[in-house]
Amino acid sequence: MNDDKKGRAFWHDYRARCIYFITMNKAPETPSFGKLPAIHAGACAQPGSVRIDLSPLGKLARNAIFNISKIEPKIRLFQYVVMPDHVHFLISVEEVLNEPLGKMIARLKAAINQEADKAGVFQAGYNDQILRRDRDLNVIFKYIRENPWRLAVRRAHSEYFQRVNALKIGDKTYQAYGNFQLLDNPFKEQVVIHHADTPEVRERNRQEWLYTASNGGVLVSPFISPAEKAIRAEAEACGGRFILITNETFGDRYKPAAHDFALCEAGHLLIISANLPATLTRQTCLAMNALAARLRVSAPPKICFR
Repeated sequence: MNDDKKGRAFWHDYRARCIYFITMNKAPETPSFGKLPAIHAGACAQPGSVRIDLSPLGKLARNAIFNISKIEPKIRLFQYVVMPDHVHFLISVEEVLNEPLGKMIARLKAAINQEADKAGVFQAGYNDQILRRDRDLNVIFKYIRENPWRLAVRRAHSEYFQRVNALKIGDKTYQAYGNFQLLDNPFKEQVVIHHADTPEVRERNRQEWLYTASNGGVLVSPFISPAEKAIRAEAEACGGRFILITNETFGDRYKPAAHDFALCEAGHLLIISANLPATLTRQTCLAMNALAARLRVSAPPKICFR
């Protein structure tokens, strides 16, 4: 994002009491915040078994985030992680703020810049996800805690980031192609547009979906209708990530079409075959949307690589 206003939820009061998941990305010219220790394939078998070796700058960023309540006493820190090129932290605004949250983020960045004696440690702007009541804090704690482990898995098992033949969801298994770690993202939203939706409902949903996509969440859908395809196109333009449900069967030599293949290679797309008849009937569409709805609220499914 180019400034602090892009990607914000226009309907939300950023002074209000709320829980936020915040991401700040390192500026390209800034040295790494740390590195992943040398690992072998079996060393990252268990979540929590891998930690980032922080650089002096990474430790500085960590300390500033840990002491965030000194910058804004009305904010409580729940959890954080410092990665080589970004930081995540989960905070609670305990009392109504005197100014929008973005002002506090700017002061946090300024404090890190000053301590590092370097301007622009982070990229402009930040990503936020506003936690609603239906979000499970334990899932988000786990997602933050396991960030280093997921990075280790990606580096040690790059072959897994193409095809999964046994993705277990409930009592069924599915084929999938792409970045399966999108399933771990705690901020998944289903995109479905109904004929009965009013223009006001459609516009509100559109804004919420684009907010999710702009701030690191994942949109889940078959993207069947022209209106749903238009949402996907808009979300792609702002760097969105997707779980695409399809009724296409994966043959032994399956590869997505060029555009989707490029998104898979970039880590922005996971395609799941719903194992349904090839003809796109109403029942098939309903079944694919039902699978999307299940993925939006369920815990990360079990995966077998073979």
